[in-house]
Amino acid sequence: MKQLPICDILGVHVCVTSIPEVAALLKEHMEELRGKYICVSNVHTTVMAYEDPDYMAVQNDAAYVLPDGKPLSVISRKRGFSGAQRVAGPDLMGALFYDAEKNRTTFKHYFYGGSPETIVALEQKLKEKYPHLETAGFVSPPFRPLTDEEDEEAVRLINESGADILWVGLGAPKQERWMREHEGRVNAVMLGVGAGFDFHAGTVKRAPKWMQKCSLEWLYRLCQEPGRLFKRYLKTNLKFIRLVRSENRRLRASFHTNTK
Repeated sequence: MKQLPICDILGVHVCVTSIPEVAALLKEHMEELRGKYICVSNVHTTVMAYEDPDYMAVQNDAAYVLPDGKPLSVISRKRGFSGAQRVAGPDLMGALFYDAEKNRTTFKHYFYGGSPETIVALEQKLKEKYPHLETAGFVSPPFRPLTDEEDEEAVRLINESGADILWVGLGAPKQERWMREHEGRVNAVMLGVGAGFDFHAGTVKRAPKWMQKCSLEWLYRLCQEPGRLFKRYLKTNLKFIRLVRSENRRLRASFHTNTK
């Protein structure tokens, strides 16, 4: 399996890559990636990992940690990785769906997560927009811990479907912990994509491209769900800025010490 350059951001091993490169990796290394998981990380998950050693281990044990949040790719570029690009989960999904439609790639996609309403809308939208996309299943699990029997049944259905890619939309940190717990049990490569289900289902509108390019997608989402996201974004974004500035100072001090 191909190794990617890594930029360590607050202890999280963020890959330096791009959507085309990740899409190519999946095509070329699918058999090696089966049973493994890929984290799609942002400012929020990076701060959570910084504060929770167990969650940090979940992130860093992934086959790849992709920079979903644009600040992660910006920081990587500022630290010398000129090729760092944002790899947003919804965009990666769209790229693979488009490739399936255009080039008739044969990956089977399974969707696990989201609300019952979202998963129904997602199935309908994908069939309308990508009629040649091979889908293996659409499941909205209960919003509670599954019993051992229910979990075994969920894994059985995924594996018997012949899925190659398992999109997990349980929200962070639940989806990353779920993937880690099912590493080696699921025969597909698992990707946690958070709100990607809602965006592709059309149940949540995504920020305009100019806001995405300006790292303001969080603000657009905040305006959509202020009650749920205000505290999270205000607290997490400010903490991330403070922690990264402190880390940058340490890195500069270490660089100057090593060059004397």
